[in-house]
Amino acid sequence: MMNKPTRFADEQLMLSPFHERQAELNVRNDWSAWNGYMFANSYYDGEYEYFCVRNLCGTYDITPMQKYIITGDDAEAMLDRMVTRDVTKLKEGRVTYVVWCTDEGRVIDDGTIFKLGPQKFLLTCGSPSLAWLKKSCFGYSDVHVEDMSDKLAALSLQGPTSCETLKTMGLDGIETLKPFGIMQFPFKGSKLMVSRTGFTGDLGYELWIEPDLALDMWDSLYSAGEHYGIQPYGEMATNMTRLEAGFIMPYMEFNEALKTVHYQHDQTPFELDLGWLVDFKKPRFNGRTALLEEKERGPKYTLCKLDIEGNKPAEESEIYSDKGCSKKVGYVTSAIWSPIVKANIALAMIKTEYVNKDLWAEIYYSKELRPYRKVAKCKVKKKPFWAPGRAKATPPGPY
Repeated sequence: MMNKPTRFADEQLMLSPFHERQAELNVRNDWSAWNGYMFANSYYDGEYEYFCVRNLCGTYDITPMQKYIITGDDAEAMLDRMVTRDVTKLKEGRVTYVVWCTDEGRVIDDGTIFKLGPQKFLLTCGSPSLAWLKKSCFGYSDVHVEDMSDKLAALSLQGPTSCETLKTMGLDGIETLKPFGIMQFPFKGSKLMVSRTGFTGDLGYELWIEPDLALDMWDSLYSAGEHYGIQPYGEMATNMTRLEAGFIMPYMEFNEALKTVHYQHDQTPFELDLGWLVDFKKPRFNGRTALLEEKERGPKYTLCKLDIEGNKPAEESEIYSDKGCSKKVGYVTSAIWSPIVKANIALAMIKTEYVNKDLWAEIYYSKELRPYRKVAKCKVKKKPFWAPGRAKATPPGPY
């Protein structure tokens, strides 16, 4: 769906297939942009939307995500060569989280791979990757990549009442869907694909539908969710929930390697604490040699989850090894006061040799127009800040 033709039509943002409904609910008219689409930063208030997701359920438009269908007899082999994880272990009807790297082992992007058939896959990611996918096809005789980014609408439904909402919508058996599983449902003469995936660390699903049926799906979903507190939420609430889950965000935790100018201002999977995604049992994949060398010597930095004393978010703070702030050993990438955890939390890049030592954050903040500074003790956490049992339970149970 595009705006009406104007003199500058080619420069205008595209409208999501859900935009008509979303615009009615965006009382603040608070929009930003993502991959050429008009995209909600918030609808009413970011914190209000956050509480909706954590206590009831909310929808987040993921149509702007890049989506590619990869088919052919060499589809699996090509993807297995491109990403660091072993794609041959992925079963049909399942989803897996992956990263892919340059030959130097620097992360290009992260995303998810859906196995839809014996040699049919859906790759989703945050930034356009068609050129890299086509390069990755070199040397394979039977692999085809189709850009579905504007041909597939997608809506994320997250929160504790999400399963009950989908059951009320008539998706029979949805409660049996396991995390990272896929189910197909008939809808208006077509198919609705539902995956138990998301970006909040809580119970949640993602709904995939052809654009012409997007509004019908929205209406059915919101009718079913009326008594389960369904609300739309935007980027502000998403950033809060994903940080509580310990999930990384492009241009916050990592720079995409192909777009990074300064030397080593991009990251590796090991620096992002994603070494579990790197399978050295595979004989070859992009960046294998460089990553094997890094594994043996250890990464320069390691992304850590920090619990910071006090209640002042450590946004853009630097991390030191001493309270006097004389030796800098890292920097904060994301930080918030977490309402549900009741803690001052952050993700930070720490020099690996200091991860298990005393850490201090130098925090600057303002109070009634005056600048203040404080130094706060940090504690490294191994587990996600927020990980309710229902996120992995099957069935998740009523709420």
